[in-house]
Amino acid sequence: MQNTINISNKRARYEYELLDQFTAGLQLLGTEIKSIRQGKAKITDSFCFMQNGEMFIRNMHVAEYDHGNINNHNPLRERKLLLKRDELKKCERKLKDKGLTIVALKLFINEQGFAKLNIAIAKGKKLHDKRDSLKEKDQKREAARAKNRY
Repeated sequence: MQNTINISNKRARYEYELLDQFTAGLQLLGTEIKSIRQGKAKITDSFCFMQNGEMFIRNMHVAEYDHGNINNHNPLRERKLLLKRDELKKCERKLKDKGLTIVALKLFINEQGFAKLNIAIAKGKKLHDKRDSLKEKDQKREAARAKNRY
């Protein structure tokens, strides 16, 4: 069975400078994982935060499961992220620095069938940094076009 669920947050790479990346598991309900397997999730506006030594994700939208009953989940509920203790401590130390946050980059299902979330400790870019990123992207595109012509 080929797994094609790969929900990414392209805006995060534009808005933030990524410093350190982790892969975290998600604590989900039954109807949530079924909905994610159908590809009905959005992580564009989501962010992570620490609370009582645990990490949670907020604003991750997982649509209600089509065939769910009255026990269906809340689409915007906070979900616990599963990380190793040393990774949690590292994230907690980094979050104390001014201007750093943790953003979700990609939601996917691994080979064992578990939902995983790539997250990154990130620093917000200024407007001129975003312009530099766009210029660099355009230069790479032009170089690729010139290479393909000859």
